Amino acid sequence: MTFGVTPHYPSTAYGYIQRGDDLTDEVSTVTRFIEKPPAKDAEVMLFAGGYFWNAGIFMAKASTMTSALRQYCPDVLDACQRAVALQHRDHDFVRLGHSAFEACPRISIDYAVLEHHGNVAMVRFEGQWSDVGNWREVAKLTPPDTDGNRIQGKGLGLHAEHTFIYAPHRPVVALGTRNLLIVDTPDALLVASEDFSEHVKQAVAALERGGVPQAVQHRRVARPWGSYDSVDAGERFKVKRISVNPGTALSLQMHHHRAEHWVVVSGTAKVTRGDETFLLTENQSTYIPLGQTHRLENPGKTPLEIIEIQSGAYLGEDDIVRFEDSYGRVTSTSTDSEKK
Repeated sequence: MTFGVTPHYPSTAYGYIQRGDDLTDEVSTVTRFIEKPPAKDAEVMLFAGGYFWNAGIFMAKASTMTSALRQYCPDVLDACQRAVALQHRDHDFVRLGHSAFEACPRISIDYAVLEHHGNVAMVRFEGQWSDVGNWREVAKLTPPDTDGNRIQGKGLGLHAEHTFIYAPHRPVVALGTRNLLIVDTPDALLVASEDFSEHVKQAVAALERGGVPQAVQHRRVARPWGSYDSVDAGERFKVKRISVNPGTALSLQMHHHRAEHWVVVSGTAKVTRGDETFLLTENQSTYIPLGQTHRLENPGKTPLEIIEIQSGAYLGEDDIVRFEDSYGRVTSTSTDSEKK
């Protein structure tokens, strides 16, 4: 069973479902699924009627779905079952078998099952729905002012109309703008015409091709032990704000090309540096020389926050050797995704 949303405008961001014969007053068969259409086709479907946005909401018995996966995409089912069978736990994390899950083909459930299955029905979804799939949809979550501006955070519109500002971190002023989307985040700034709200993926792809790191990673990154925020970086230095959850620890590690200074902002830090182990509290600091084994732990009951200043000729995240780790990441070198 799938759910179709009555379209409000000719969206090119959603897939569509063509309704078939009525089975009951509220349920019908499905004639076909239609991939995200060009604007002209979306307009035709909107005025023709009988076409619904594909909400991506499906309902089936687990046994029905498993049977369908086995019939139409057994390689997906096999990879998922092997990943679950190879799972292991560390603390409050359940980690699926990495190599098995990585081998799972990348395909949506629509393509894998729904488009091939011979027994699919649709219910018209009558409630309010949005997949918040673009910034224009996000803007609609904020009530407009008298000029049609929608502002979240520290935005200010002057002589502006129908402008959306998302500015949670710093003041952003829109002066004399019309029909714009302005999204300011710690990673990047987006200024777009409302008509191009569904084209952000093209911009991200262009940034990724250009090697811009913000296209694939955030400034603030979550980790099993807490998180880090890359505050600043320049020639031969990098500054991070590191937050360590109570009772957790980073890996015992060493760097070939960089030294580190740690300053405790709040909480208590247990520091291993070579053969030494000692505690640091608020406003205290320590120095980790290049090539020195070290570890940071939070033995306390409250979060630990430190400022880490890295210095050296090479500050890449692959310059790390792990000797011990609570999260199964002991390797000779790490990748960007295994940072710290």
